[in-house]
Amino acid sequence: MTVTVLVPDDDGLAALSELPGVHAVRYKWGQPLPREAVQAEVLIPGAHRATDELFDQLPNLRLIQLLSAGAEDWIGTVPDGVLLSTCRGAHGGSTAEWVIAALLSVYRELPSYTADQAAGRWQRRTSDTLQGKRILIVGAGDLGQQLRRRIEPFDTKVSMVGLSARDGVHAVSELRGLLGFHDVVVLMVPLTSRTRGMADAGFFAAMQDGAILVNAARGAVVNTDALVEELKLERIRAVLDVTDPEPLPEGHPLWTSPGAIVYPHIGGAVHGTRKRSYAVVAAEIARYAGGELPHNLVHGEY
Repeated sequence: MTVTVLVPDDDGLAALSELPGVHAVRYKWGQPLPREAVQAEVLIPGAHRATDELFDQLPNLRLIQLLSAGAEDWIGTVPDGVLLSTCRGAHGGSTAEWVIAALLSVYRELPSYTADQAAGRWQRRTSDTLQGKRILIVGAGDLGQQLRRRIEPFDTKVSMVGLSARDGVHAVSELRGLLGFHDVVVLMVPLTSRTRGMADAGFFAAMQDGAILVNAARGAVVNTDALVEELKLERIRAVLDVTDPEPLPEGHPLWTSPGAIVYPHIGGAVHGTRKRSYAVVAAEIARYAGGELPHNLVHGEY
């Protein structure tokens, strides 16, 4: 039996071309679906989101395989009987790199030296260091584990928080009690009804003086208004790869909030991302074509 898979680009065609029992068919969003769509069991979406009109054209759809690790745009919209699988495992390394790079930039005050060079100034100073810092990673999935593996060699002390307690991981119920004992709090959780707005005024108040909040999750995990108010006190700092709203509009107070550094969602924006994503996707589809369930299935909200 052959499984027909709709792919949004030529990279997908190449990645799936040698999978046994898989027939990859190229489609273009916004144009009529190819005739093979009526047989398609698997859809790999591009940048588009779910619509009833799309599903109506796919009567044999059984699996939606995402190219992203986040599934918030698809949860609750997938028809009954259709599986949803994420691309968990493809983006953790690059996101972890961004977190470390951002923290090193803050602690070693690298932007100030760039400004000095532009001004022709030779000005040495003593900065802080990542060594010895206590890092709290909120989110114990692939992203969190990838960060832990990369940041511990900097002689940091890492704690992790997950949905439930297990070896080396604290339960989310312990989170508020842990915040005050860490120099850095890194958010790496999916966006769900449980995590939306989890970093609120009480969360920030529980952080220790001088701590840095790093949001490498989704913008809505942070209550933006509460963060802006907290930053006015100049007690904590924030490094944000994602914001709510996103893109951050011109004139938004986060742009000029004391201690805030804003990046335009570039944690995973590195060369080779597509190749790594399709490696995960190909493995998931190979499992499905072989009669197994994909490893990255979404259950409920995640």
